[in-house]
Amino acid sequence: MSEEGELTTIRCTIDGSPHEHRCHPLTSALDFLRYVAGLTATKEGCKEGECGACAITLDGVVVNSCVVPAAHLQGRRVGTVLGLSRPDELSALQKAFLECGGAQCGICTPGMLVTGARLLEEGERLTEARIREHMAGNLCRCTGYGKIVESLLRASEEER
Repeated sequence: MSEEGELTTIRCTIDGSPHEHRCHPLTSALDFLRYVAGLTATKEGCKEGECGACAITLDGVVVNSCVVPAAHLQGRRVGTVLGLSRPDELSALQKAFLECGGAQCGICTPGMLVTGARLLEEGERLTEARIREHMAGNLCRCTGYGKIVESLLRASEEER
């Protein structure tokens, strides 16, 4: 994460809470979240924007945080897996991942949850094909995706 050069102050809202931290503007949003803001729930996978493990929302749009410069967070709303639940209760999607076995080793899980939650927010009736299309940018090395699809279908039914 060590970047040479001038530091800048990044002010943004992360999971509903205001944050202000200094870092090099080209630090990745992933490193900003993990090492500058101390929010380690967002995971690093490939560090190339290919696997989706580090998925966050930026003003409601899912992005791979490993390829987004921290400077792009300035003044924006950032959503991480930490913002999906309340302190005392998991979201319907998190519960479904637990109940259906959608989480295996855990590296891809935060990105899967963030991307899946965004799909659920659209409010459409989900099909296996729609889920697989939407989740195509999130790679998992542990499952055949069946349990992830099942988790999203269950969460969709719970939310209806």
